[in-house]
Amino acid sequence: DLDTVYADRGQLEQVVMNLVVNARDALPRGGNLLLETSACVLDEAYARDHVGVEPGRHVMLAVRDDGIGMDEATQTRIFEPFFTTKGPGKGTGLGLSTVFGIVKQCGGHIWLYSEPGFGTTFKVYLPRATKGAVRTALPVAPARRDGTETILLAEDHEQVRAVATGILERAGYRVLSVAAPELALRLLDEHGEGIHLLLTDVVMPAMNGRELAERVRARWPAMPVLFMSGYTDDVIVRHGELDPRAFFVEKPLTADRLLHKVREALDGGLTP
Repeated sequence: DLDTVYADRGQLEQVVMNLVVNARDALPRGGNLLLETSACVLDEAYARDHVGVEPGRHVMLAVRDDGIGMDEATQTRIFEPFFTTKGPGKGTGLGLSTVFGIVKQCGGHIWLYSEPGFGTTFKVYLPRATKGAVRTALPVAPARRDGTETILLAEDHEQVRAVATGILERAGYRVLSVAAPELALRLLDEHGEGIHLLLTDVVMPAMNGRELAERVRARWPAMPVLFMSGYTDDVIVRHGELDPRAFFVEKPLTADRLLHKVREALDGGLTP
C-alpha cells in the first residue's frame, strides 16, 4: 500500500544494488541483511533540520546490515566520489556517490546511521508523486501531547542531541542534555528526584543505553526510560540490547513521533 514515486526503474535498481553490495562487504563473516519499505511523513521540523528535504508524504526504503559498521570520520565522507575503505582493486568509491546522486535527482533524501560493531542502516526517502498518484492511507498517530516534565537526554551524536532537544523544548519540556552516560549519571545524582524520564541512545561508547538504564533503575526504580536508535526495534532486540516491551523510538527523529513516544513513556510508567 505504498504511494507512487517519480523515479527511473533502472536507477532505483542501481540504488538497491549498490546499497546491498556495500552491506555484503560489511559482513565478511556473514550476518543479516534486511530490506524494508514503508510509508511515512517527514514533518516541518524534520525538514528544517535536514537541508533539501521537503515536508510531506514519502516512501522509505531501508537497507540494513548488522556488520562491522563505520566510525564517524568514515560516515562524513561516505558519499564523496572516489572515497572508499576497500583495498586496491576492490572498490571504485563511486557506488554510494552514485546512490546519492540518483536519490537527489528523484527529489529524495538519504540518511545514514552506523555504529562500529553494530552495523549500518541507509534510509532512502522518496517524495510521493502528486500527479496521477495513488493515494494510500497512513496510520493516524495519536494527537501530539506536550508537557512540562524534565527529561534527561543522553545522546553522543551532537546533531541528534540538538534536534531532540529542540523538539522537546518547543513542546514545553525541560531538557537536561548530555553526550555520555557517565554525565547522565552525574546529573541524576544532582537532580534525580526532579527528573521524570530518561531518553537515551541505545549504542554509545563505554556504556550502552541498556546498561545506563539498569544503573538508573537500581537507584530510581520508577523512572521510565525511552530508548532511541537508528536501527529498528527488531534489529536492536535481535542483538539482545533491548527487551521487546521497552519504549522505543526510531531515528531519524520527527517531532510527532518523538513527542508521542515521550508521552507514551511518561504516561505508561515503568517498562522492562
